[in-house]
Amino acid sequence: MDPSQTISAGTISTSGGSLSARQWLDMFQVSDADLEHVRSYGAKVYPRVGDYITEIYDWMRKLPVYARLFSDPDTVTRAQQKQIAAWGEFFKGRLDDAYVEGRREIGRVHAQISLPPQAYMAAMSVSYTIWTERLYDGSLSAEQHASACRALAKLMNLETTVVMETFVERSNQVIINQGRALLEMSTPVAALWDGILMLPIVGIVDSKRAQDIMNRMLERVAETQSRAFILDISGVAVVDTAVANHLIKMTKATRLMGCECVISGISPAVAQTMVELGIEVGEIRTTSTLKDALKAAFAITGSANAAATANAA
Repeated sequence: MDPSQTISAGTISTSGGSLSARQWLDMFQVSDADLEHVRSYGAKVYPRVGDYITEIYDWMRKLPVYARLFSDPDTVTRAQQKQIAAWGEFFKGRLDDAYVEGRREIGRVHAQISLPPQAYMAAMSVSYTIWTERLYDGSLSAEQHASACRALAKLMNLETTVVMETFVERSNQVIINQGRALLEMSTPVAALWDGILMLPIVGIVDSKRAQDIMNRMLERVAETQSRAFILDISGVAVVDTAVANHLIKMTKATRLMGCECVISGISPAVAQTMVELGIEVGEIRTTSTLKDALKAAFAITGSANAAATANAA
């Protein structure tokens, strides 16, 4: 079968867009003749895949990273079986979308077990040497062997790129998820009462954090349909013009969603600083204490009984 006939019209999603198997081949200039060289060479060397496994694992056992991953004999057996199958697919010389997706799965697994990229790339380099030198029986002419080596190098470089790209995508997703979890921990929006939310802000507020806080505020307002939001800034380290402007934007954004924002924790020093900076707070509702802010929120929501309780406290 013509190798080009195995190229599917489907696409594989990548960080750089959607690349089809054919686009991967074109990017690395892997021709149909190269794939034929891989198949022909594979027919000679793949029967010795057992020798390959022995050599590559002898090399792996010398590296601490692989020693850590392959300390369990059952894990080693499973890994070896997968490698035998993967090289079997490689030497078929049929690079279609299923093949690319299989290599992407390898990248996802490597990210999951935290295998360093350099360890995988080194393994591919050693594998190239094993296949093209140590397991080569010398039955080809010098020109044929050189062509086969070039073809193997192209396809192995292509495969390494797909695996590494997927590894990076998966690792970045883990970082994003961790960042999202930390953001939720650093912006703990709590429901104090029916229709009343509160968010205490601690530390330094820069533009990025202010945007994250605003997004979190608006999400919770939309989820709960709350009418009052208490933003407590008693733990904010510095209140300057930038921080004040962020606070103003937050209050305006919540007001557009039908929720009134009350800023609590305005100390005498903070109030004096804002006046000296000439910051125009406009219609922002501020209180010095959280108790006063809660009273204001009860008034906004019409919770008369709760307001009476707060006043009694």
